[in-house]
Amino acid sequence: MNDDLSKTTETTEITRNAAAQGSGAADDERYSRQKLFAPIGAEGQRKLSERAVCIVGMGALGTVLANHMVRAGVGKVRMADRDYVERSNLQRQMLYDEEDAERSLPKVVAAESKLKRINSSVEIEAVFADVTPGNIAQLLDGVDLVLDGTDNFRTRFLLNDACYAHGIPFVYGGAVGSRGMSAIFVPGETPCLRCFIPTADSGGETCDTVGVIAPIVDIVASYQAAEALKYLVDDREARRGTLLSIDVWNNRQHELGSVRARPDCPCCGLREYPALAREAETTLSLCGRDSIQIAGHAPFELESWQRRLAPAARSLKANPYLIRAELPGGERVVLFADGRVLVQGTDDPVRARTIYDRYIGD
Repeated sequence: MNDDLSKTTETTEITRNAAAQGSGAADDERYSRQKLFAPIGAEGQRKLSERAVCIVGMGALGTVLANHMVRAGVGKVRMADRDYVERSNLQRQMLYDEEDAERSLPKVVAAESKLKRINSSVEIEAVFADVTPGNIAQLLDGVDLVLDGTDNFRTRFLLNDACYAHGIPFVYGGAVGSRGMSAIFVPGETPCLRCFIPTADSGGETCDTVGVIAPIVDIVASYQAAEALKYLVDDREARRGTLLSIDVWNNRQHELGSVRARPDCPCCGLREYPALAREAETTLSLCGRDSIQIAGHAPFELESWQRRLAPAARSLKANPYLIRAELPGGERVVLFADGRVLVQGTDDPVRARTIYDRYIGD
């Protein structure tokens, strides 16, 4: 019996050693085509494995970005998003499926599960939270590059200001309709986003008001990913120094260059970083989504709130991250474990606050 046990242990140890040795060979095979690309090569692949990126927003752009970063072998990918998967996301948000929408999984949770199956050697960190001036420094801690997967300029300006305050490059991207834009902003080398786009006025156009087609999302995010790879492997000469604008439906492309950092820019010139100084908003209208987010409540104990809301709701769904309750008036409230509440079905903050007070209270 002891001899048999010894042989079994020895065989197990040999198997483990073979697996460990095979892991390097497997990675060689995984990245073989990427390493054959001369600007990356074996040295660039090593650099990628030692770098960390943060993707803020895991919607259409963010899912493409995360897919590229993980498949390319970036050592650590941190993802932050406040939202959950809905059926309307499935047309363009490539990491999610019908089951994720049916379960109302947080986007970062669903993405993490998919990405770990794609490349188990990459460290993936999912942060299910609203990105605010209060937590942005923690999100950026220890990363080499920030990738913009957001859908609003309020958060983009927060990323821009935080990146320039901490000396971290920021790869901007945006897409709506059939149009998209992309640029890389590097503190100390380039003007910031505010120098190109001084205000957050998008003309009222969002994906939720004028729609969006998936090809422009993939194109913009792929341009972002390419600039990210150039930066991460230290190929400075290859980086694009312009803001690229594309319309894939009307076959137009334009590059805006030669923009200098403005002396009166609150970020580059004055170093005031206004988005970091902004007070956290407790009531926030989510542009084009017919939804109001209300923050400030203590973290919800979801099981007890599920029992509390069930008698008043027409229907209710819950998972470990949130509760969705359909209300008699046709609206919906979504309670997140961190204390945030979405009131869906209205864009009126007063109506949303009335519903909040009625069902949630102080």
